[in-house]
Amino acid sequence: MEDELARVEEEIARMAVSEFGALDQVGDHLLSTEGKLFRPSLVLLASRVSGPVPDGAVRMAAVVELVHLATLVHDDAVDHSVRRRGMPTVNSVWTHQVAVIMGDYLYSRAVTEMTELDDMEAVRILAEAANRMTVGEMRQLTSHEALDFSEEDYEELCRCKTASLISAACELGARLGSPGHAASLRAYGHDLGMAFQMADDVLDYTASSSETGKPRGQDLREHKVTLPLISVLPDLSGAEREEVEALFGDPEPDDGRVTRVIEIVEEHGGVEYARDRARDHAAGAREHLAELPDGPALRSLQGAVEYVVRRRR
Repeated sequence: MEDELARVEEEIARMAVSEFGALDQVGDHLLSTEGKLFRPSLVLLASRVSGPVPDGAVRMAAVVELVHLATLVHDDAVDHSVRRRGMPTVNSVWTHQVAVIMGDYLYSRAVTEMTELDDMEAVRILAEAANRMTVGEMRQLTSHEALDFSEEDYEELCRCKTASLISAACELGARLGSPGHAASLRAYGHDLGMAFQMADDVLDYTASSSETGKPRGQDLREHKVTLPLISVLPDLSGAEREEVEALFGDPEPDDGRVTRVIEIVEEHGGVEYARDRARDHAAGAREHLAELPDGPALRSLQGAVEYVVRRRR
């Protein structure tokens, strides 16, 4: 899909132009950061399960990536993050206000492009995903007692923040070229998104900053409770629980405190538990592909599952 993805990047660049210098300067910075184009790839693959890439698929893939970029810009502003994919975030280069406005601009451009595709069902699918992502962010932001966050709460957060858009990407692509497989690909996208987020949360405990582009333990620094920690909380000794609580009570925990909590989680098997849950969802994603016709697109969708659970960044 090299040629199609190059066209997707061209479409994203076209869509991001505002004809207002200040916004375009921010947009240029944002688009200079190398992205994986994972969601656009899923749109294109889902669209060609039954044949060649249909008309409109490249544009749809660009719209989905534009929505994804908007969420990243907003997430970084909410979390006060300073780096994304090894590059300074919009909010760290400019201000949080600029980041919010830029995210809003990207969302509105995506909606404008969607309306020009003249497909109200596609608009509904993407709008519903964006709505769920927003609810997920608010759910996380308003969770006042972080260590009371349950595995059920965590899974709902994954469904909202990550699986919703990945599932929508697969369904939108399928509707363009393989409508008979839209339900299967929507379900595939859901499980793939759940596995993606769980694997991502494992990386925060295991990968180096050179691999992920952000400090190891960044979620802990931001007082985010993810599955590796959630799974071991009931098994901690009193002293270990105090160390975890000390980190979450510290506005700016130092490297030593973060490293110690990572060690506690690893010693109690939290990282491996989260890996296993990611593998469970990966297996579910593969099952949803069972009825799809064999071909390069199917094999690439199967490969996407392997990528999600094995990736290092």
